[in-house]
Amino acid sequence: MKSSISDRNLFSDSDDDVVDEEASSVHAAEEDEEEDSGGSDASSTGSPRRSRLSSYSTNWPQSYRQSIDIYSGVASPSIAFLATPSLTRLGSSFISSSFRGRHASDVFGSLFKPLLPTRPEDEQQLWPEISNQQRKSSHSLLPPTIPIRRPSLKKKEHEDDQEKVSVATRQCTYGQAVINGVNVLCGVGILSAPYAVKEGGWMGMSILFIYAALAFYTGTLMRRCLDSRPGLETYPDIGQAAFGTPGRIILSIILYLELYACCVEHIILESDNMSSLFPNAHLDIGGMHLNSHLVFAFLTTLIVLPTTWLRDLSVLSYISAGGVIATILVAVCLFWVGLVDQVGFKNEGSSLNLSGIPIAIGLYGYAYSGHAVFPNIYSSLKKPNDFPAVLLTSFVICTLLFTGVAVIGFFLFGESTQSQFTLNMPQGLMASKVAVWTTVVNPLTKYALCLTPMALSLEELIPRDNLKSHFYSIIIRTALTLSTLFVALAVPFFGLVMALIGSLLTMLVSFVFPCICFLSIIRGKATQTQVAMCILIVLVGLTSSALGTFSAVSKIINNLL
Repeated sequence: MKSSISDRNLFSDSDDDVVDEEASSVHAAEEDEEEDSGGSDASSTGSPRRSRLSSYSTNWPQSYRQSIDIYSGVASPSIAFLATPSLTRLGSSFISSSFRGRHASDVFGSLFKPLLPTRPEDEQQLWPEISNQQRKSSHSLLPPTIPIRRPSLKKKEHEDDQEKVSVATRQCTYGQAVINGVNVLCGVGILSAPYAVKEGGWMGMSILFIYAALAFYTGTLMRRCLDSRPGLETYPDIGQAAFGTPGRIILSIILYLELYACCVEHIILESDNMSSLFPNAHLDIGGMHLNSHLVFAFLTTLIVLPTTWLRDLSVLSYISAGGVIATILVAVCLFWVGLVDQVGFKNEGSSLNLSGIPIAIGLYGYAYSGHAVFPNIYSSLKKPNDFPAVLLTSFVICTLLFTGVAVIGFFLFGESTQSQFTLNMPQGLMASKVAVWTTVVNPLTKYALCLTPMALSLEELIPRDNLKSHFYSIIIRTALTLSTLFVALAVPFFGLVMALIGSLLTMLVSFVFPCICFLSIIRGKATQTQVAMCILIVLVGLTSSALGTFSAVSKIINNLL
C-alpha cells in the first residue's frame, strides 16, 4: 500500500483561512467538476481520479477501504514492495507502525496496547480535522482527504492542485498491482483445481475459461462505476451509489460473509493437512477422545487467536505478502512430483460428468473471487489507465496456474483425487513435504487478515463510551474466531464448503452485483452491447449460483447424515 499522517499538511495551507473557506466552497466546486467531467467518460481522458471528501466514507462500514487493503496481501507500510497508498499513510494508526528502527520487543509488545484510542484527547490529536461530535471507531486509519479550495483560484489551477494531491496518494505501480491481484485471486482455491476436474470432467474445464472472461469484464465495469462519481473508492461505495444505503449494507454483509467463510476454510485446511502429516495424533481429555482432525483444528485456533488481537499486523503483512510465492511454490512442487519424481500418470476421468458440474461450477467460480479488492487496487494505481491491463495480466496468470495445476493434478491422481491435491501427494518425497508445509504455514498468516475487516466493521457498532477499553474488541475477535472453529467442525468438508462459497457468494460478488450496479449507476449512458452483456452475465451468475448452491448444500447434508 512513504508518507505518514503528518503528511496532512499536503492538503492544507499555512494560512488558516483556507480551511475555513473550504467548507463553504467544497459543494459548489464538486458540482462544477462533476458537470464538466462527463461521468464515467473521465476515465478515458487519462487524467487520474481526484480524491474528494464525500458522504460515502461516513456510512457503515467506514473501515472497509483500509481493512481490505490489509487483507489483499499488501506488505508493511515501511517497504515499497506491494505497497499501496492507503497503508503508507497509516503511520501510528491501528495496524501500521513501521518496522523501521523497531525492535522485536516493540512489535510483540503491541499485544498489550489498546486496540483503540483510550482517551478522547488521543482521538482529537490523531484526527484534528474531524469534529469531536463526529462518530469515530477503530477503523479510522487515514486522515480525511480535504481538497484545497480557494475561491480565488482559477479552475485550471484548482485542477492542477487536485492532481498533485491525487499523485501523492497513488503509489502502486503496474507490477505491484499485478502481484496484488494475483495474490488475491490465487489463494487456497488452487488446491481444489484437480478436484474440480474430477467432479466436472475434462470438458467441464471450459467453465473456468468462461468465468475468467466474464470476471474480467465485470472488473472493467467496476472501474466505470468508480469513475462515474467523485468519492467512490470501494465496492460498498459502488453499492451505495447504485442502491443507496441499503445497497451498501447488503453488499458489505455479503463481502464479509465471504471473508468469514475463508476463515472457516483455513481451519479445515490446516486440520486436513496436519492430520495427514501426523495421522496418529490424538488427545484424551475427561473421557473424550479427540482424533487428529479435532486436535489440529483446536490447535490451529489457539495459534491464530492471538494474532487476531494484534494492534500491529506488520509481522503478518511481511509474511502474507509472499502469498504469490507460496502459490507458485506449491504448484511447482506438484509439477516436480509428476515430471521429475515420475510418480506416474493415470488415464482416468470422463469427458463430461453432468452430475458433478454444479460442484465444479462453485470450485471454478471461487477461483475468481477477487472483486472485493479490485476497487482498492484501482484506487492505489499511479496510472489508473493501467487498470484493465493489470486485470488482464492477473487473470491470465491465475488462469494458467489454475489450468496447469488442474491438468497435472488429475493426471497424477485420477479418480482418487481429494479436495486438496496436497493430501494425495506421496509423503516420502521432499517436494511433497515442501508443498504440504507451505500450505500449512500460509493460511496461519492470513487468518487474522481475513478476520480483521469483519472485526473492524463490528467494532464500529460499539457505543462510543465503550471504545475506551479494548476489552470489547478482544471479545468480538475471540467470538468470531471461535465461531469459525465451530463451523469448521460442523462442516469439515473443504471442497464442498469451497463450492458453496463459490456458488452462493462469489457468483453474486463477481458477476451479479457488478452488472446491476453498473446499470443502475450509468443508466442511459450504457450502450446496448453493455446492457446485453450485463443481462447475460446476471443470468449466468444467478443460474450458476442456484445450481451450485443447491448441489453443495445437498451433498453437505448427505455427508452429515
